[in-house]
Amino acid sequence: MKLSLVVPCYNEEENVFPFFDAVMKVFDKKAFDYEIIFINDGSKDNTLTKLKEIYNNFSDKAAVINFSRNFGKEAAVLAGLKRASGDYTAIIDADLQQKPEIVVTMVNFLEEHEEYDVVAAYQEKRIEGKVMSGAKKMFYALINKVCDIEFYSGASDFRTLRRRVVEALISMPEYFRFSKGLFSWVGFETYYLPYMAEERNAGESKWSVKKLIRYAIEGFISFTTFPLKIATYLGALISLLSIMYMFVVIVQKLFFSINIPGYPTIIVLILFLGGVQLLILGIIGEYLARIYIQGKNRPIYIEKEFFGIRNNLAGER
Repeated sequence: MKLSLVVPCYNEEENVFPFFDAVMKVFDKKAFDYEIIFINDGSKDNTLTKLKEIYNNFSDKAAVINFSRNFGKEAAVLAGLKRASGDYTAIIDADLQQKPEIVVTMVNFLEEHEEYDVVAAYQEKRIEGKVMSGAKKMFYALINKVCDIEFYSGASDFRTLRRRVVEALISMPEYFRFSKGLFSWVGFETYYLPYMAEERNAGESKWSVKKLIRYAIEGFISFTTFPLKIATYLGALISLLSIMYMFVVIVQKLFFSINIPGYPTIIVLILFLGGVQLLILGIIGEYLARIYIQGKNRPIYIEKEFFGIRNNLAGER
């Protein structure tokens, strides 16, 4: 098998048929074998029914992984990578914002450039507000300052990988998976390909502002211990300010006979220090929670059903 397409799906009932048709039109013209691995990530609409229909009609091309519930896109990507058997594996969304023709470009590039192992797509011009665009730029600037690995600004999960990169990604058993970080952490030479995202074929984006913020926090906690160092920095800063304030109080009392207001000062300091302590405890708690959950060694996802092109045991690696 030359190419595997990994397609996470969550409530994409209106998109899976148009996506499959678009892929067939592009790849049936090519002289190489390919497979499409759909992952139904606990969809609440008729996505699974439509995916089964695609499988029943095109079992030589399509495979369907059905999760027992919604485990998230990161888990869906991992499940698809484990089932993929192609020399090249492409991760692509089902909403047709990412055109299948770009995958052909990626595969051709890898075949012509053996020194590269990954082709990652990034948007040259993002169709979004200035606030959101600025927030994302700030995220990449900050995380690159505090992490040992480099995050390419704007790079998405839409990418094509050689087999050895896929093997490296699925070898990591961590429960909390931040794909952008994992792609960078495993290394390998990556070529960044600019592309223009299309409008969604149907439906709405699953990424709300709240989810994006949570995703950004996940990236920081997964790939840097910098938040834990905040405790040291804050402690040193507060100690320094306390010593300075102590000298101010002594000077005011001894040389200027100024009475320092006691009650308001004490209340403000208690509230301030209490807030700082709770902040630090919250940061430590985030790391401890991940250690606790990872220690349970639960599976990252559960496959309820697998409708495969063949008895693909890749998922048993």
